[in-house]
Amino acid sequence: MKYPPQHHQDDNRDHLKKVIKNYPLATVISVKDNTPLVTHLPLVYENEKLIGHIDIYNPQASLLKDGNEVTVVFYGPQCYISPSIYGTTQLPTWNYIRVHLKGIVKAIESKSALKQSLITMTEFLEAPDHKYVLEPDNPRLDRNLNYIEMFEIDITEWEGKFKLSQDKKPSDTEFARQELIRANQESIKRFLDQIF
Repeated sequence: MKYPPQHHQDDNRDHLKKVIKNYPLATVISVKDNTPLVTHLPLVYENEKLIGHIDIYNPQASLLKDGNEVTVVFYGPQCYISPSIYGTTQLPTWNYIRVHLKGIVKAIESKSALKQSLITMTEFLEAPDHKYVLEPDNPRLDRNLNYIEMFEIDITEWEGKFKLSQDKKPSDTEFARQELIRANQESIKRFLDQIF
């Protein structure tokens, strides 16, 4: 039997790009001396590349350049699916949407490109309301440019993992979809109520 099951794989690039654009906080994984380095960074998909920024003091910063390989994971919605939500007899499972990418990293050394990229990323992340605009003449922006490095990732491999009860009857797949929506809203509220 092939793993992962083909019905849980999605190779539709438009679907994968939608996950990246809607859930831009990625896990960026590099390996140095057989040790993984992991950082969580928002990445913007632009012109078939991922664009990001990292603090110069982050140990992973030295690996996000020079044609190094990197693995990136984007996390869409997820939740436990109880058999109680189905119309037929099923076993418990966990449904999720993930995008796994591999790529080659290149540092962008230009301070003007970094500055513009920070402005562009802020604009992207502020959508759709745009309550804040990062102005080019913001003195804090200029003061911090020396502490941030910009990089781009040329994507070499795409893999979509969309485990959404596709192997069930259409009505059960829809029940699982509704549970994913409900559970994500409730779990976020429940979690935030516990820590704030």
